[in-house]
Amino acid sequence: MIPAVKVEKLGKRFRRYRSSPYQPLMETITAGWRRSAPADAFWVLRDICFEVAPGEMIGIVGRNGAGKSTLLSLMAGLLKPEEGSIQLRGQVGALLDLGMSLHPLLTGRENIRTAGLFSGLTNMQVDDRTDQIVAFTGIGEFLDAPVRTYSTGMKARLAFSIATHADPDILLIDEFLFVGDHLFQDACLERIQALMRNGTAVLLSSHASEKISENCDRALWLDKAGLRAIGPADDVLREYLANSAPAAALGSDQS
Repeated sequence: MIPAVKVEKLGKRFRRYRSSPYQPLMETITAGWRRSAPADAFWVLRDICFEVAPGEMIGIVGRNGAGKSTLLSLMAGLLKPEEGSIQLRGQVGALLDLGMSLHPLLTGRENIRTAGLFSGLTNMQVDDRTDQIVAFTGIGEFLDAPVRTYSTGMKARLAFSIATHADPDILLIDEFLFVGDHLFQDACLERIQALMRNGTAVLLSSHASEKISENCDRALWLDKAGLRAIGPADDVLREYLANSAPAAALGSDQS
């Protein structure tokens, strides 16, 4: 079977900048970029290799700063890698940042159209699916209000409904499912399962290990810029949690 996602020797590096904490604001402004030269660089991901099959759901785990969000951002095309390659077959749907998913000044209805068109749907397809999208969100009475007036849960329901009703071949999710109530989470997971039955590959980054255990076929563990383990979800989670237990007890394994 041809994989929906193929990542080979992927690497991403960031630069670290330093500035004096005692430098006056005016001096900082007049100095411009001269004092903002990068002090050093560090790899957040290096030599990452894996594949995801159509219809498979893989969970991504790791401590804060391990590169989970960076990996998904690279796959979504929001970042460019320094080395390696990412091959994606088909349309990609990304739920990475609630603040970036919707325009706050547009209404819910306007966001449905603009986001739907941006994801590759035609005007006719958007018109045909608007009722389904609205029905899933449960925000019909607020549909023509600006999104800036929505609660976090309402924004999440709208963004998720738009993304999944565009029928993506690959769906990237970064902790997005866990901002709403349990009924919303269950509805999202049911929708994801329906997409997977039609061949959608799903990558879910989360610290909610029970969700990954319950829903993912495999898990991928990122640690110290590398791929520490990949395999059956329960096996990888068991190893990851055992390794993280002392740090978790100190509260250092929070997202």
